[in-house]
Amino acid sequence: MVSRIRTVAFIGMRPIEIIVESQISPGIASFCIVGLPDKTVGEAKERIRSTFYQLGIGFPSKKIIVNMAPADIPKGGSHYDLPIALSILGAMEVIDIARFDNTISLGELGLDGSLCYVSGAICAAMLANESDMALICPKACEKEAAWSGNEGIIAVQSLMSLINHFTGVSQIAPTETCVPHFNDTEFDVDMSDVFGQLFAKRAVEIAASGGHNVLMIGSPGSGKSMLATRMRTILPPLNSFESLETTCIYSLSGVPPEEGLVYLPPFRDPHHSASLISIVGGGADAKPGEISLAHNGILFLDELPEFQRGTIDALRQPLETNNITISRAKEHVTYPANIQLIAAMNPCKCGYYGNPQKQCLKAPRCAADYRNRISGPILDRFDIIIYVQSINIKELFEKEKCDTSKIIRQRVTYTREIQINRANQYNIKDSKLNGKVKGKYLNEITTIDPETSRFFQQLVQHTHISSRGCYKVLRVARTIADMEGSKIIRKEHVAEAVQYRLLEIK
Repeated sequence: MVSRIRTVAFIGMRPIEIIVESQISPGIASFCIVGLPDKTVGEAKERIRSTFYQLGIGFPSKKIIVNMAPADIPKGGSHYDLPIALSILGAMEVIDIARFDNTISLGELGLDGSLCYVSGAICAAMLANESDMALICPKACEKEAAWSGNEGIIAVQSLMSLINHFTGVSQIAPTETCVPHFNDTEFDVDMSDVFGQLFAKRAVEIAASGGHNVLMIGSPGSGKSMLATRMRTILPPLNSFESLETTCIYSLSGVPPEEGLVYLPPFRDPHHSASLISIVGGGADAKPGEISLAHNGILFLDELPEFQRGTIDALRQPLETNNITISRAKEHVTYPANIQLIAAMNPCKCGYYGNPQKQCLKAPRCAADYRNRISGPILDRFDIIIYVQSINIKELFEKEKCDTSKIIRQRVTYTREIQINRANQYNIKDSKLNGKVKGKYLNEITTIDPETSRFFQQLVQHTHISSRGCYKVLRVARTIADMEGSKIIRKEHVAEAVQYRLLEIK
């Protein structure tokens, strides 16, 4: 008799249905798992033996063959423990295997038969939902899987409780599904904490409204990191699709959120000593990197020139395509990477080039050498490049009333809704914010009158902005116009947008 159980394999973000087959036949006692298993799957044999012993189930002293089909897909991860154990129990006729025909199962077995947390439960639940099947998962994965909308989730504490459920000894109540929603989270920081810096705060609000990449240059202590860390407090919550997609990435990485769902835009700030693989992803298991963990949110790179040159340059392609492909000898894994890049750096190595209060002693060579650590193509990926001047002591002690993050977030949400509605009218399926839309669509929405066009041409000739820089200015000008509810880009919108290309003008 051959018993079959359904489970999943993960190829990047894509779950693939796997059939686990078990056959017990006469012969020398052996336990063999075939179908391209990795070491983790191979070690499942010992965990299953121990579980059967703890549950008082005699392990067959016969030839046991477990096949995982399709056999040409690599199988990795501890979530195969449960489906292998169930298929063997079915072959032993301990359970009625027919009751698992429309069920996907996954879970790691402890030596005592308990089921431990495994990554990717929400992805498996979504696949089961699409195929009109139920899902069996560990109790530790219940909160995460519930957000998938699958009404047939059975979350169990141990293998014995699952056996009792399907043999009628005791019943496990199905998990109640959850609907993604936004809680008005109170952050421990607020944009009103930043005193002064009106120009920088205006640039940050524009960037948040249009999804623009930002580079902030300034002396130590000028407030660059404060602005970056508070930018997440003015971003609107993720929609249902974005929440589930982002949660899948975190689940596959083995770091699911406590709430079971990522409903706020992620904020990732890796240290400048981070390796290339930790940023873009990869390794033996081709896991997502920081650029994918920041999907639909912010990737903040503080002290940008201190990152390895190759690590920074590896961001060039993902910033254009909004995804990252990790290539290996036997597979190519693609993860989404629709991020907003926020970076900060000092103007020079010592940090005081251009500071009126404390001058750099090696200027201008110090500033030029430091800036040359960043390639021109990466600088071209920033829509907004600003200098953050050191705050005046008077502004620090005379605390003027500033808009809170909640107020700014309302304005940002309003502006983003304008962009999303306009993109829907043009049937745009990809990124819909001004900072991410494709060039053809950008040309259609950047409508300017002849007078503004002439004004813009004069500015370009005077400032020597590159062709790509011109498009960056138009993107930012379009966002400024949307913030004011204007359908056309006016002269003042272009004039303000040009101010955010100061590095190129200099």
